[in-house]
Amino acid sequence: MLFYPTTGDFSTITVRIDPQNVDATIQQIQGIWSKLGFEEAFTFSFLDEEINLRYQAEARFFQVFSILGMLAIFIACLGLFGLAAYSAEQRTKEIGIRKVLGASISNIVALLSKDFIKLVLVAMLVAFPVAWYMMQEWLQGFAYRINIHWWFFVVAAFVALGIALLTVSFQAIRAAVANPVDSLKTE
Repeated sequence: MLFYPTTGDFSTITVRIDPQNVDATIQQIQGIWSKLGFEEAFTFSFLDEEINLRYQAEARFFQVFSILGMLAIFIACLGLFGLAAYSAEQRTKEIGIRKVLGASISNIVALLSKDFIKLVLVAMLVAFPVAWYMMQEWLQGFAYRINIHWWFFVVAAFVALGIALLTVSFQAIRAAVANPVDSLKTE
């Protein structure tokens, strides 16, 4: 079976061949190509190999994107950790007074984490529409693609909130467990 374009570029012809005698069939096609007198040299490739090469490029892109994404998350966690440490340091006296007045560790952790959770939620409100739009544009280039469902973003929100809570809670728990006498004495 032979497919060739009727308009435009005539440099590509698609031929469906029997997989039994591939070498002999390619030699026959090459002979016919040379008899027809085309100016271009006869080169061939198999469609499954071409498709595989395209998906290998996507697989490499995924690997690079994953590494860069993890690096970005790590840097963001470092920044969030530094911000939490700074916030806990600035509120040392407040935390000491709250502990003396009977605040539990969970109350103090919630107090310190609340502001960061708000910031993460605002970041999600900005990032999710942009991510949805960019993913839709990127996926338009594929013949077989998935739809972006809302629950993908819900899962991403829980993961982001979990990472933020883990990052902030370490510093918040450290500040909440500290002896209030020491924190009030230094102020």
